[in-house]
Amino acid sequence: MGSCYSLLEGSVDSMDYNQSKIRKKKKKNSSSRNKDAFKSSSSFASSAAEQELHRIPGRMFLNGSSDIACLYTQQGKKGTNQDAMLVWENFGSRDDTIFCGVFDGHGPYGHMVAKKVRDSLPLKLCTQWNANSSDCQNGIAPESINSDETGSISMDDEWCCSLDIDDTEKLPDLYQPLKQSILKTFRLMDKELKMHPTIDCFCSGTTAVTLVKQGQNLVIGNVGDSRAVMGTKDKENSLVAVQLTVDLKPNLPREAARIQQCKGRVFALQDEPEVARVWLPNNDSPGLAMARAFGDFCLKDFGLISVPDVSYRRLTERDQFIILATDGVWDVLSNKEVVDIVASAPSRTTAARAVVDCAVRAWRLKFPTSKSDDCAVVCLFLDHTSQAGEETDGSTLESMTEESENPTLSGMNDSKATDGNTQPLNGPVLEQSSTVQPSGEIVPVLESVEEKLPQRCHSTRSLAECISTADDEEWSALEGVTRVNSLLNLPRFLSGDKRATSWRKWL
Repeated sequence: MGSCYSLLEGSVDSMDYNQSKIRKKKKKNSSSRNKDAFKSSSSFASSAAEQELHRIPGRMFLNGSSDIACLYTQQGKKGTNQDAMLVWENFGSRDDTIFCGVFDGHGPYGHMVAKKVRDSLPLKLCTQWNANSSDCQNGIAPESINSDETGSISMDDEWCCSLDIDDTEKLPDLYQPLKQSILKTFRLMDKELKMHPTIDCFCSGTTAVTLVKQGQNLVIGNVGDSRAVMGTKDKENSLVAVQLTVDLKPNLPREAARIQQCKGRVFALQDEPEVARVWLPNNDSPGLAMARAFGDFCLKDFGLISVPDVSYRRLTERDQFIILATDGVWDVLSNKEVVDIVASAPSRTTAARAVVDCAVRAWRLKFPTSKSDDCAVVCLFLDHTSQAGEETDGSTLESMTEESENPTLSGMNDSKATDGNTQPLNGPVLEQSSTVQPSGEIVPVLESVEEKLPQRCHSTRSLAECISTADDEEWSALEGVTRVNSLLNLPRFLSGDKRATSWRKWL
């Protein structure tokens, strides 16, 4: 009996243990199903919200154009196009207000980060701007930036404000509320990315150069190394290029000092001495080639910040257009060259594409052994009068599909570029250049007129000079590679390191 009792007791314990395992397994499966259901519902809600967002009138994010702007992007040779862009007319339901932006993603999920910022940042800015405007009307001071969430050191106006304005000129009433709105919006955007359930931003991020134009007032918020350039007339009525933003790279003394103060490291590799990068204190990674960015949380404790450089400019009748572009353009074309290309475009609808086509060709000519970078361009024209012979079709938005963001980019309608009656841009532009031809396929440069370009482009090495270079000239493979890789290495963690799977807890 005792033996039987012992066996029975053992069997009871075994049954209890098995039942316990079954209950735990059921609970785990139930929890897993709940998580999957949450992700599925979250994904569905996100998709529905995205579709609703894309149907907003006056909001363009694919290749196309409107009466006052055009935008175009093309994938490079490195994989998925990680550039994103946006033009939003009547922004925030405000008359004569336009929002523009370009976003250059980097890292394994850079394309997702760039698109997320493109879609979420303007909505957050609109909300903050309305709130701050209401506070100002009620006599309440706009909320200041909270330094606790932007970095490990104080991030006050020292890091975010650079006015392009005469000291004697009074700032408009909209500037302070809009500036504080931009600062808080960028902070909230980075916080959302940090906690995002489906986008891993640990070693992925994006730049952002954004502008808000209301009437003659222009406010720019910039993070990273994308750039804004204006085409304007000088006193001699000649078209000149004016750079509106600073490329926020680690080689700037102020940026390097902040990073080093936070124990991050800034140095360039021997093979690429001209490219300063940000590194972890005790690890030769990730080698980020910019000092400010959304995401990239592996570096946020070591001097990388997402605080924007905010600047203001009062537009005048001499200002013709503004170009926002990612570094895939600026790495191979000078400010003056880009301004000349836009001014010489056969029509406004093709100006952004002309810049991208010229940049793609310049990549092949200047860095034939390297993989070209993605390019995204937004052109905003400051006079709202269209050409008599140029009919900008408002239905361009309806004809655009997601294929526009694919490498083929075959969805671009070039009928306006082939119209024989199409006139050059009105206003003060340089003589018609052969940089762009009014043909079905835009050819950036003609060999027969290459000698004319150096007179117009004042860079040390113009596009025409690159074209005229002998075919047998030796090129350095590293020369191209070092210019296009925003991120070199990803931090590696051991499989047992909890930080590899739950990095948000220790940031």
